[in-house]
Amino acid sequence: MKKSNIAIPATLLAIICVQGGASIAKQLFPAIGAIGTVTLRIVLSAVLLTLINRPKFLQFDRQKWKYCAVYGIGLAAMNLIFYMAIQRIPLGLAVTVEFAGPLFLALALSRKLLDVVWALLACVGILLIVPWQNDHVDLVGLGLAFLAGMFWAVYIIMGGKVSKIMDGKDAVTTGMIFASMVIIPFTIWDGAVFNLTPAIFVKGLGVAILSSALPFSLEIMALKRLPAKTFSILMSLEPAFAALSGLVFLAEELSFLQWISIACVIAASIGTTVFNKKSLAHE
Repeated sequence: MKKSNIAIPATLLAIICVQGGASIAKQLFPAIGAIGTVTLRIVLSAVLLTLINRPKFLQFDRQKWKYCAVYGIGLAAMNLIFYMAIQRIPLGLAVTVEFAGPLFLALALSRKLLDVVWALLACVGILLIVPWQNDHVDLVGLGLAFLAGMFWAVYIIMGGKVSKIMDGKDAVTTGMIFASMVIIPFTIWDGAVFNLTPAIFVKGLGVAILSSALPFSLEIMALKRLPAKTFSILMSLEPAFAALSGLVFLAEELSFLQWISIACVIAASIGTTVFNKKSLAHE
């Protein structure tokens, strides 16, 4: 019970940080593009976490290196593809479609009927938010958001595994280093990051702290204490925070029906959290 009480606020704080950081990141796109922005986010996060946590690499065995590598690859792919998505579609829409990944994971791991009900409610929300009637909807952007969601599921699975066999700080730091190695070749190919200025660097540092260094550290702690299925649906609060961040910081408006869809996803998140808390109390 106590572990769950710690994990849930940590997850919620991570969500707030990520979406605030995403709003700042999108403001950098005109200058250095999606690839340049995600590079600043991941590489600066890796540097900060390495300096702060000083992971004990010499104590790693083959399994730890393997898990950290897969965790880092999933992290890099999730963020790179997601940033390419929000370059094309609103932040709230992208995060809601991206949530299909954790949703499918929650359904796959569900063993109780009530878990399936909450996951299906979240699914209804995802289907409602997509502007099907709009001929100008960016299908590439929607596809990228969906693909990012699949890597989000990989991140959740591997985050849970790696947090069980090693210290969480070492895991997230090493994962970010692997993610940096994955992203740098794309950065060199793109070349936009070479337009870096001191002002852009400062904003990039803020994105790195808000979107990666702090939330991934909080999430790895939460993944150690929460079942993957509970964490997956709890993360459904992401679309609401994303839509609010997009509205406040980027003036991205959603329709009434799309706000209803976000409410469905939030209801699923609250439902799974409350009932999971009750089940933990009876154990």
